[in-house]
Amino acid sequence: MATGAVWNHLGQCVGDLERSRRFYEEVLGFTFWRQIAPPDENSARLLGLDGALGMTACYLRHGSFVLELLHFSAPERHHTAVRRSIDEPGLTHISLSCDIESVCARVSDFGGEVLHDTNIGVAVFIRDPDGQLVELLPLSYAEYVATVE
Repeated sequence: MATGAVWNHLGQCVGDLERSRRFYEEVLGFTFWRQIAPPDENSARLLGLDGALGMTACYLRHGSFVLELLHFSAPERHHTAVRRSIDEPGLTHISLSCDIESVCARVSDFGGEVLHDTNIGVAVFIRDPDGQLVELLPLSYAEYVATVE
């Protein structure tokens, strides 16, 4: 077992920072923690990018989970969101326990999409405004997971 490592955050690039903030805060219950706009030079080096970035990193919390929304304002950093399939290698989705019906009722009002075909009665997927998959599970699932060792 590795020692010395602790959970920090999950980063996600977004096309419109304010839209994504509203979605994660108003629909999924995240709370704003902090926002930074670090200098391009160090950020570009760390991220393996060349040229202007205009990066803003906005940190949202949901319990102990921290979601970092990354937005790049430099024109050459604007990309069309790609809707990845869940079977593609890499991070696939975020999963949250919630009142599924209540959350799904607000998703489209904030630029997201409920994937109705995925609804199996106890879980459903939604997409955030940039197409990121989010799995919604009932609150009882979170309570169950908390008791399993």
